[in-house]
Amino acid sequence: MRPLNRRAFGSAGSVFFLGPFFGPQPYTGDHVGNVGNRVIDPGLRIGVVGASGAVGRITLQLLLDRGYTNIRTFASWRSAGERLGDFEIEEATAVGLGAGDLDICFFSIGTQWSRELVPPAVAAGVVCVDKSAAFRLQEGVPLVVPEVNGERALEHTGIVANPNCCAIPLSMVLAPLHDAAGLRSVRVATYQSVSGAGTDAVQDLRAEDVDDHQLRMDWEFDGVEFDEEAKLRDETRKILELPELPLSATCVRVPVVIGHAEAIWIETNERLTPTKAESILAAAPGLRFQKVPAPAHAVGADEVFVGRVRADSAVENGLALFVVCDNLRKGAALNAIQIAELLVGASLPSYFGARA
Repeated sequence: MRPLNRRAFGSAGSVFFLGPFFGPQPYTGDHVGNVGNRVIDPGLRIGVVGASGAVGRITLQLLLDRGYTNIRTFASWRSAGERLGDFEIEEATAVGLGAGDLDICFFSIGTQWSRELVPPAVAAGVVCVDKSAAFRLQEGVPLVVPEVNGERALEHTGIVANPNCCAIPLSMVLAPLHDAAGLRSVRVATYQSVSGAGTDAVQDLRAEDVDDHQLRMDWEFDGVEFDEEAKLRDETRKILELPELPLSATCVRVPVVIGHAEAIWIETNERLTPTKAESILAAAPGLRFQKVPAPAHAVGADEVFVGRVRADSAVENGLALFVVCDNLRKGAALNAIQIAELLVGASLPSYFGARA
């Protein structure tokens, strides 16, 4: 299996978040982990499908922040006709998305709708970056975290899958450690915010009395594990190209609005001291090392925060660490945009050069 380049990225400026539960509000931090603020093709015809949802709104704002303006927004018939700033939402239909008047489309609409709407768009020549689970494990569809396996995106045949919101930060942390010492096994416990379950879940949380907040496991359950746990295992294996990697996950929903956290325990083939692991992680693209990562600091940030690196005496060559990430940004929208900019930058002018 050929080695992959670990791609580094530049920085971006400030943005304004749009959304029913967190904005608009400015953020002006350093954004290490972006592909960059340059606009490769300002006329690129972009579609944001699911624009009225939490991830769709972040996607739209990040695109605007990067200078893209030739954008159309799509959502279900319930939101059609509504406005997001200067954009009027169109109804997302197979006919509309398959009309051939878009170059690239971001889909954040759920598995069922992606399976229905992505294929006609691809047939019309649109490159589709899909956030749902519809195509992630499909043979021949790249599942991409640009800092980890960005080269795989170039192998697409119309669809690039955007990974699960916890698989993205997990793979970003595991990849450099695997390169350094080899992974023998991984165990992870996630603490996932309610925004990962959608806008309705956030509104329900805000309507609850604080004393009624609970930890939940609100994913499909097969009697042994939740589908979120299976996704995390299977997608991380595919991203890292380690199909036999032993990986056990336990996923929990916590009563916070934004920000996923992960407690991770790894066993490596070669001994890796905590100090050495810290230096590796601090130098890895898209990561920010903190001795004790604060989940609140991740909100609005583009980096994945990692820290609390320490020896795990329960296994040979064991390490424990803690990771936090804004699940709506790097865990979803930003990663998708990084994929698209990677594709456009690698393929212009030959790929989009023929568009009218």
